[in-house]
Amino acid sequence: MILDFFFWNFATPPASVLLKNHLSGALHINKVYCGIHELNQPVVRKLVKASRPVAVRSELAGTGIPDSTDMLSDISFGSKVRGIGFYAVTAIAAIVLIVLMIAQHPFVLLFDQYRRRAQFSIAKIWASLTVAPFFKIEYEKLENLPPPDVPAVYVSNHQSFLDIYTLLTLGRSFKFISKTGIFLFPIIGWAMYMLGVIPLKRMDSRSQMECLKRCMDLLKKGASVFFFPEGTRSKDGKLCAFKRGAFSVAAKVGVPVVPITLIGTGKIMPAGLEGILNPGSVKVIIHKPIEGSDAELLLFGLRELVKFNLNNLCIPV
Repeated sequence: MILDFFFWNFATPPASVLLKNHLSGALHINKVYCGIHELNQPVVRKLVKASRPVAVRSELAGTGIPDSTDMLSDISFGSKVRGIGFYAVTAIAAIVLIVLMIAQHPFVLLFDQYRRRAQFSIAKIWASLTVAPFFKIEYEKLENLPPPDVPAVYVSNHQSFLDIYTLLTLGRSFKFISKTGIFLFPIIGWAMYMLGVIPLKRMDSRSQMECLKRCMDLLKKGASVFFFPEGTRSKDGKLCAFKRGAFSVAAKVGVPVVPITLIGTGKIMPAGLEGILNPGSVKVIIHKPIEGSDAELLLFGLRELVKFNLNNLCIPV
């Protein structure tokens, strides 16, 4: 049974390159990975207005995913077996742990209605049990995570079905957004409901607005939310254009945005080939939280940060 999280399809913004660090000034983004020294590159706001929109495409060195049609003939028997084992483990773990979630849910609603930390603790166990036999996750800059009680908007690139499992292992109680149809699946749908996952009808503009409003309400009440700003999984490993939703929410509510770069998930389980599991490892990079009142500036700056890491980091498979 596949837990497949997708996010709203807001209008695509013009892809210019902007960086902003504070509400009143330029954004400084620290980039220190793979022997590259720290880089602070301020960009004056007025340049944003004068810049000409251009189409930006990211060439992912070491993280690109081969076309799914080309891979079909290359899928090894071992990858198919690992895929079967992966879903067997996740199903067994879910069946056992859903009992605990149901048992504690009345108390969660009574004492922790918005964050639901106890339920996310079980979700972390489920994700960790599932991935542990099959691939290793390396975490970088965990100290950049805000305290658990600080509401924030978390964002990351999206390459694979495995992204959800990987993010749940962080143990943070951020609310994902999912298609309404996924809630109908037994066990997985029940777990999503008890976690407080936000439902969305992707092609329904009214549903999108309600989803946006609910995200803002949760942030104001102390909970965090999570977005994949690309709106869907990248099928070729290239970073797609970011949508405005996550950054509009953060700017309007006045909460920090926590950017995360995921590397390696698309090689292990490529988009469109969810039945296999290739050998490999995953890296999760937590960047420093960034605040701002301009959603467009946040969008451009954070996309460039994620793109930089994807372009300059690779994990051998």
